[in-house]
Amino acid sequence: MAWKTLDDMELAGKRVLTRVDINVPVDGGVVTDATRIERVAPTVQDILSRGGTPVLLAHFGRPKGSVVPEMSLKMLVPALEAAFGTTVNFATLDEAAAVIGACAEGQVVLLENTRFEPGEEKNDAELAKRYAALGDIYCNDAFSAAHRAHASTAALAHLLPSCAGRLMQAELEALEAALGAPKRPVLAVVGGAKVSTKLDLLGNLVEKVDMLVIGGGMANTFLAAQGVDVGKSLCEHEMTGTAKQIAEKAAAAGCEIILPRDVVVAREFRENAPSEVVPAESCPADAMILDAGPESVAHVEQAIARAETLIWNGPLGAFEIAPFDAATNAAAKFAAKRTARGELVSVAGGGDTVAALNKAGAADDFTYISTAGGAFLEWMEGKTLPGVAALG
Repeated sequence: MAWKTLDDMELAGKRVLTRVDINVPVDGGVVTDATRIERVAPTVQDILSRGGTPVLLAHFGRPKGSVVPEMSLKMLVPALEAAFGTTVNFATLDEAAAVIGACAEGQVVLLENTRFEPGEEKNDAELAKRYAALGDIYCNDAFSAAHRAHASTAALAHLLPSCAGRLMQAELEALEAALGAPKRPVLAVVGGAKVSTKLDLLGNLVEKVDMLVIGGGMANTFLAAQGVDVGKSLCEHEMTGTAKQIAEKAAAAGCEIILPRDVVVAREFRENAPSEVVPAESCPADAMILDAGPESVAHVEQAIARAETLIWNGPLGAFEIAPFDAATNAAAKFAAKRTARGELVSVAGGGDTVAALNKAGAADDFTYISTAGGAFLEWMEGKTLPGVAALG
């Protein structure tokens, strides 16, 4: 791989500028979900155990280059100290040199929100130089921000010896295993509401994978492209021509597209609304498709059973409410079971995906779950991520 890891770096006595993603949910100044903080703890503890001083760079919210007091990272200090098990010293960029200089061995420094600086989102070279003057090594552990060319993710990496942190390393290795040099056959499950938001993704995947399951509202658009009447279902009728093109591209590349064979329909979208299972081409005119049916699930499970590698992004139905979560839950559990038996490499990512797999109780058995959202999607789309490229 073109990028270095912490293992390639001599850390003793070094100030390690470490870009992390701690953009966590906060209510009344208190962190309500510390998952992202917990995921960067191994990198911080590794640097500390090898005699380095971690100097954390992070963004929070969208202050757009101005100081917004309620977006100050200072409020995260208690949660960081709990996760790292050591003192975290907070500093603005102006105070940083003095605070880093006075930092005791075994402690951490947290710099103020990078997005308070007008140059951050412009990838400003002068701001990157100010950051670089504070450290000896640059470590990027924020894969979720790697699709942004910002001063703390891109410009800075070119000014110091650079490496990937443990979370970034795990993410890149998982994605390399899924799309770079995967075990075949490769199956991708792509769901979600709109084809229009996943055009690049579908276009890239049909040339990389052997089988592609399309679920959610996107499947309705593909069914409509085949001339199926989808009633009142969520469907982008203006995208049917594009759906046909993707299907043609898949056929030319030898990628099998798997669409629902039967569907769960209802007249209203609410918890436990009366519903029925009908063939995919028999949706009543006054009903909407809200999930894939049992025959479709069996078909998806057959595909998962044939696959050696699975990439999952998006639910198969309206997973948020019962009974329209059944297809997503069943397929996810089946994939998790095969993964747990060592028969499948499974990588999943994207906001709804993580929520859906957690709801199905399947997340813990997947090989890797990315919390990165946009960066995960752009990687799957085959795009170069500035934050990763800068480490090369």
